[in-house]
Amino acid sequence: MIEKNDIIFKLQDYRYLEWNDRTRTSQGTPGSFLKTYVGTGINRTYYKLSNSDYRGIIGHESVNELIASRLLDVLGINHVSYRLIHALVNIDDNEYETWMCSSKNFRKNSQEKMAFDAYFELMRQGKEMPIDFCKKRGWDEQIYKMMVFDYLICNRDRHGANIELIQNEDGTIQLAPLFDHGVSLLFSCYDNEEMASEYDVMKDRMCNNYFFTRSLEENLNYIPKDIKLNSLSQDDYGYIMRGIDEILPSVYGKKIWGMITKRWQRYEEIQNSK
Repeated sequence: MIEKNDIIFKLQDYRYLEWNDRTRTSQGTPGSFLKTYVGTGINRTYYKLSNSDYRGIIGHESVNELIASRLLDVLGINHVSYRLIHALVNIDDNEYETWMCSSKNFRKNSQEKMAFDAYFELMRQGKEMPIDFCKKRGWDEQIYKMMVFDYLICNRDRHGANIELIQNEDGTIQLAPLFDHGVSLLFSCYDNEEMASEYDVMKDRMCNNYFFTRSLEENLNYIPKDIKLNSLSQDDYGYIMRGIDEILPSVYGKKIWGMITKRWQRYEEIQNSK
């Protein structure tokens, strides 16, 4: 795997960015994290901060986006690539030194995007289920791969607007690259190394999921045996976790890698039992 320049360690001045109001729908899909963008069309760059409240920026969801992006590289799944930036930002006239993530616009100027759930509700036939809707359009393999990935990172928030469709100029429609994976891994262990060290990485946490059940492990039973993903091994540690210990306490990095690898082993067990 070729290493990418996806972490900017030198502090960058982004105090000029104006972040969305949490009370309004943000650019892209709605969410609780502050977002913004600069540029237009194919030159647009999106920025997102980790969770914040009256205490300041308390989360590390932006770091999760980078780890998830690298894992998707290894697995060979089409996705939006994220970059992590050490940044000085301004929120409500307060300055913060933090880590934020950025991504490039994945659409061409001639393409339009739409949320999967909105399109599904508009076009579904009778009581058709989302996965059957995708099978008819040849999208099911991508959805199954997404479900495996979401299990590996314990993604709690794959709602219907976190899956997008792209309409091309000729009217054809395709699934967009995967994006928005911050609410995953150890996202809830805010500045708490003891909580992180005791975190059960194999616990089947109830999650927002648009396609099957709220149990990510139960959803593995719906994955066909012939779904092909690149294998994950201990050799991938250097690529996926490179630089993370310089950003998060080492206990987080160890737990995150343990989560990914142990869940991969569990996925293989379930697939081999079919």
